[in-house]
Amino acid sequence: MKHFICLFGIIALFSCRETEKNTEESLDAKAERIHEQTITIDTHDDINVKNFTDSANYTQRLETQINLPKMEEGGLDVSWLIVYTGQNTLTAEGYAKAEENAMAKFEAIHRLVDEIAPDRIELALTSEDVRRIVADGKKVAMIGVENAYPIGEDMSNFEKYYDLGARYISLSHNGHSQFSDSNTGEEDDAWLHNGLSELGKKAVKEMNRLGIMIDVSHPSKESMLQTIELTEAPIIASHSSARALCDHSRNLDDEQLQLIKKNGGVVQTVAFSSYLNTEKDSLRRAYVDSASQKIADSLDIPWYKRSDFGRLTEQEKEDFIENYPTVVKMAEERAVNDPDAPPAVDISDLMDHIDYMVDLIGIDHVGISSDFDGGGGIEGWSDASETFNVTLALVERGYSEEEIAKLWGGNLLRVLDEVQAVASGQQEMADM
Repeated sequence: MKHFICLFGIIALFSCRETEKNTEESLDAKAERIHEQTITIDTHDDINVKNFTDSANYTQRLETQINLPKMEEGGLDVSWLIVYTGQNTLTAEGYAKAEENAMAKFEAIHRLVDEIAPDRIELALTSEDVRRIVADGKKVAMIGVENAYPIGEDMSNFEKYYDLGARYISLSHNGHSQFSDSNTGEEDDAWLHNGLSELGKKAVKEMNRLGIMIDVSHPSKESMLQTIELTEAPIIASHSSARALCDHSRNLDDEQLQLIKKNGGVVQTVAFSSYLNTEKDSLRRAYVDSASQKIADSLDIPWYKRSDFGRLTEQEKEDFIENYPTVVKMAEERAVNDPDAPPAVDISDLMDHIDYMVDLIGIDHVGISSDFDGGGGIEGWSDASETFNVTLALVERGYSEEEIAKLWGGNLLRVLDEVQAVASGQQEMADM
């Protein structure tokens, strides 16, 4: 009898293991099916105009985190390419220089879709465009503007940017702009406008009129609260996470999240390590920084700290930026192979923020972004080629196919539709 029980136990053990294996395989298969059928949208990817030339461009598998081969490998359908300009003086000279930078980035994006790879990627201006282009088997480019600073004080430039394809704009970045205070004011409690300037309030109305989504990821909390009061359309946070889980000024607290729900907007959870888990990020970053310095020294490459940037020449900055991805990649590879390296911020941390915000404000108000090529990327989703891993993690967390479709872009497209509907309604009233 004991032999029979023992044999039965062995059979049961193998049966359980086989069931577990089958469950894992079914999860993978489910994730693959959902990923294939879902339109996946990343709302924030920075660009460098040097990667939009005849000799170096997104048809090649560059070191960039975003390019066409990596999007195709990872099944990422839509990339919001960013026209980013850093903050400078609030003067006519500063605005003019910034506008040159912005125009160069608009031109680079149009060069990609019109000249370099029109057979592989197309610019979308509406949700209908997105669905049509994806159905045609091509990748989708959309344009977001990170910092309205280059617009200067000429309100007609909002329409100019709209005509060039911009479908969301943030009124500030790291530093107070002529339109809005920045989240960076929290550091020393120094504010320029105590929220929006009078020009910023006009900008909110103008973006509503045009059908441009208002992005509140970088503006201060007070600016965001005033925007919510003024806007007639839903807003977005193009790349922010939950402040309750990670106390960073770039994240949104519960009050802000609840207001975005009430407004009908969406928060695009961002795969930026220091916005997901500051403690883990700090420990890992210290390790990678130390390893990067050693690798750069061994390769005889000049290496600098962030605090050094103010004294560098433009050429030194360019050389550093060119070498940075290669050196850091080598340092991160060293960390992966070192059992004593601190753990990296990973997809589970991203999922924690998604779970938190879905529980707090509902599945209809949360989305996904990476901030690739702008500092984003985490273990498991380090570039566009690993995009499937995000879908797999969502399946493992128990999200349904319908919920995953909303998180991966359905919510964002719904907001875009509503923003454009508000604009159409205003324009019809104006024509009456």
